[in-house]
Amino acid sequence: MTVETVESRSATMRAVRSANTSPELRVRRLLYSLGYRYRLHIKGLPGTPDIVFASRKKAVFVNGCFWHGHTCARGGRVPKTNSDYWISKVARNRARDMSARRRLKASGWNVLVLWECELRDEARLLKRLIGFLSQS
Repeated sequence: MTVETVESRSATMRAVRSANTSPELRVRRLLYSLGYRYRLHIKGLPGTPDIVFASRKKAVFVNGCFWHGHTCARGGRVPKTNSDYWISKVARNRARDMSARRRLKASGWNVLVLWECELRDEARLLKRLIGFLSQS
């Protein structure tokens, strides 16, 4: 096991993206190929949704399982070092996400949360996206 310095850990964490992640790009490519057009990362909306269909008042969040505390195996994993920090960090992320979704819904928006692990099954993902976007 290698020992990471504070500087190398900091550099690793700086490299983690919050926007334009691989899972997000995968969903965007799929939506675009279906003919949907959207806007990205609108900062004026609660939680800054990843994908926004403003005319439909629909917002999509593409969440990483670890960072947002999904119930899957990857989301339930707790790092061996600095566990207390990570447990607290993920709990804060979950609370912030829930608050943003509530505020969006209170403003009349429909919200879809897609988890990184759910993107593997493209047929199921397609059904969810089309269903979400076609409902009024």
